[in-house]
Amino acid sequence: MATIFTKIANREIPCHLIAENQHFMAFLDINPLAEGHTLVIPKKETDYIFDLADNEFTDLFAFAKKVGVAIGNTIKCARIGITVIGLEVPHAHIHLIPINGITDMEFSRPKLQFSQEEFQATAQRIRDAFLNI
Repeated sequence: MATIFTKIANREIPCHLIAENQHFMAFLDINPLAEGHTLVIPKKETDYIFDLADNEFTDLFAFAKKVGVAIGNTIKCARIGITVIGLEVPHAHIHLIPINGITDMEFSRPKLQFSQEEFQATAQRIRDAFLNI
């Protein structure tokens, strides 16, 4: 059965798209720890990030870097935190999270709630920044 991320990549489930190319996709996390919390995935369904071929792994991180720069140029924060947990969805993915301190990346914290309009506006601002990198 396809993962939720595969369904997003296949356009079966909508998302707040930030950027994509032939192999990768970035979209806002719907249960964010911070405004601009973004997920970066390979479109090819692979459960464990270390199961990606070397070139897929490095290309995924290169794509994530560009997305992270766009987030940092859009959302006021000290850094863009990066984490790979890989337990909640069996599809390799990277979390890019605007942070001001180490505890900002604690996934046990309550998630933020944004309206669809707020998600759309944030995604558009990051998309615009991504296109200017």
